[in-house]
Amino acid sequence: MSTTAIDLSVQLGRLRLPNPILVASGTFGYAREMAGLVELGRLGGILPKTITQEPRRGNAPWRTVETPAGMLNSIGLDNDGIEYFLARHMPFLSGLGVPIIVSVAGRTMEEFIGLAARLSGVPGIAAVELNVSCPNVSHGVDFGADPASCERVVAGARRACELPIIAKLTPNVTDIAAVARGAEAGGADAISVINTVLGLAVNWRKRRPMLGNGMGGLSGPAIKPIALRCVYQVAQAVRTPLIGIGGIAAIDDLMEFLVAGASAVQLGTVNFYDPTASIRMVEALPAALAEAGVRRVADLVGTLTLGAAAPRPANLAPPAPTTTSN
Repeated sequence: MSTTAIDLSVQLGRLRLPNPILVASGTFGYAREMAGLVELGRLGGILPKTITQEPRRGNAPWRTVETPAGMLNSIGLDNDGIEYFLARHMPFLSGLGVPIIVSVAGRTMEEFIGLAARLSGVPGIAAVELNVSCPNVSHGVDFGADPASCERVVAGARRACELPIIAKLTPNVTDIAAVARGAEAGGADAISVINTVLGLAVNWRKRRPMLGNGMGGLSGPAIKPIALRCVYQVAQAVRTPLIGIGGIAAIDDLMEFLVAGASAVQLGTVNFYDPTASIRMVEALPAALAEAGVRRVADLVGTLTLGAAAPRPANLAPPAPTTTSN
């Protein structure tokens, strides 16, 4: 199949993106920092660092710790507040010619709704993502852990804001599908799955945690199987489009999330160690879709069938025979 006939665009409720490859909030700064490394206009969307109503200093250091196949972070939503963001960062972001999805976090339902209302009608903003799932701040997951609370905050933001609304969910719950149904009932245009997995790193010699805030959020390749599981489970439970997040670093990761049920993805931790990965994925996507025998991203979404294991790749040696002793 010719790659010239491939349509990379995706529709997430009222939000249309030129391609399904976005960069996640908290991993890409305010985009200005990446301008010399990444062709920003080729991305499917940019999520700047999460903003709050008032400025926040964030958590005490250490704020990040490397782990095997990942990273723990406890930044604590350090930012200068919504008014500073609108005055200092939006003029640059709005000129990039790429959808800008603003991530917001509130301590109360009223703050979430107020933030959404303040962003409504601001030129250059394509959508609002409600970060109801940050594990590094007090009450950060309150609205993402309970289906009814999630429904209320999404519904309130939607009433207050004319922009598409995205709910970002945490995996640190018993039943993420139930919370996703709450977001859908509230009118979310899309649901982001997942935020970081709560974890702990310790210095055993000092008998102390390595992060200043104690626990933090684990991200990177280590959480990809968890994220894929969550995307698949949520896709079976709701009709709302999903944005997959968690350990995505290469084109095969993207394709796995698409077949599991995500219509788009956000790249996070990879931006720290390979900031050009997103553009390579944009370039590789047409050929990957052609290889899959589809002409549109939507034709691949949710095509995973659970059952018998996939055939073993031909380039891998067969497993060694097992022996038993009497």
